[in-house]
Amino acid sequence: MSDGGVIGQLAQALIGRRGALSAWVGVNDAIVAETLAREDFDAVTLDLQHGAVDYAGAAQAMLAVALAGKPTIARIPVDDVALASRLVDAGAAAIIAPMIDDAAAARRFAEHIKFPPLGRRSWGPRAAQSLTGLEGADYMRGANAVTLAIAMVETREALAALDAILATPGIDGVFVGPNDLSIGLSRGDAIAPDGAEVERALGEVAARAAAHGKFAGLFCPDGRRAKWAGERGFALRTVSTDLALLRAAARAELAAAR
Repeated sequence: MSDGGVIGQLAQALIGRRGALSAWVGVNDAIVAETLAREDFDAVTLDLQHGAVDYAGAAQAMLAVALAGKPTIARIPVDDVALASRLVDAGAAAIIAPMIDDAAAARRFAEHIKFPPLGRRSWGPRAAQSLTGLEGADYMRGANAVTLAIAMVETREALAALDAILATPGIDGVFVGPNDLSIGLSRGDAIAPDGAEVERALGEVAARAAAHGKFAGLFCPDGRRAKWAGERGFALRTVSTDLALLRAAARAELAAAR
């Protein structure tokens, strides 16, 4: 039986505790995702929540990223679990769902990612079969292990329900959005993703995820923060964003030219 092909690489890295560094893409063009995939990232994350990426763009980008030998993660808009099912059919190795505040929301999300008995995902894996190397019944039996459901922790409510979210069948890991978490923890007074209150919460998330045998992830704006997060137990870490990298390169070259 296949080890899960390109899609399975992500589960091997995260569940196997090796860890993964992901690019973050909000531009709705497969060339951007493929270009970053051909660098030394372990995966590419497509942002369908706050980025400009739509379903058609994501479907094209996932195939382009797969041609570079990398798996794709997709972040869906809030509560759009139907889109999550379409994205895993199109080849996403993992789905990040924002604003998961309790076990009920986590369960509803996971059900759209996992086949029975873990969930209620309906049959229709278009590109996913080719990208896992599994076909038909073999895909159905193997998909739950290699297609990951990742719940975002970014509110006070999510922190309070963290153990229940992590214990939800079908949830493979959690991913912290530090900007929204800082807004929630400060009750709207500040955006302080590196603040002391967020730092304490991050320690709790990493520890509770490990206690449940799940992985934790963190949105990181740069490589320094990604290294910091890896040292504190976060297996999945982003490294900047496509637009931030573009601006940084432009500023550096302009400074050299002037």
